[in-house]
Amino acid sequence: MSREIVILWAGRQRKEWEILCADYRRRIGRFLPISERVVRPSRGPRPQRLSREADSFAAALPDPAWTVALDRRGRQRSSTDLAGWLERTADAWPHPIAFVIGSDLGIEPGFVSDCRERLSLGRLTLPHELARLVLYEQLYRGLCINAGIKYHRGPS
Repeated sequence: MSREIVILWAGRQRKEWEILCADYRRRIGRFLPISERVVRPSRGPRPQRLSREADSFAAALPDPAWTVALDRRGRQRSSTDLAGWLERTADAWPHPIAFVIGSDLGIEPGFVSDCRERLSLGRLTLPHELARLVLYEQLYRGLCINAGIKYHRGPS
């Protein structure tokens, strides 16, 4: 299993979201180490903001890392598909798996193309705080599925 999952995101920490995310980090931590790295969103015109945020992401990533950009054009997976992918990747890759969530502008396209994977949480536009919480929940769900814990209920 991978040494660690890293959630890397651009935004401002707000107490109400931190409480919810901390609960999932604690749950996930029973299965494997998880950490979070926050990059402050940049200011200024869009292209420069995206470029500076991409530079900050690159500097904050563990090296080496299996990078997964959350991107609306990425691959959509069911919870069981994500669980299987997570298990296969973690077994084959002994280094951190890093999930990257952009700011309100998303992630700079060049950075996204450099990532090993792109994951979509669906076609809806989500605020980055909510995307982070959904990612945490789905990672926890996937780990429970892989461990045989009855947290996930498939479609009936």
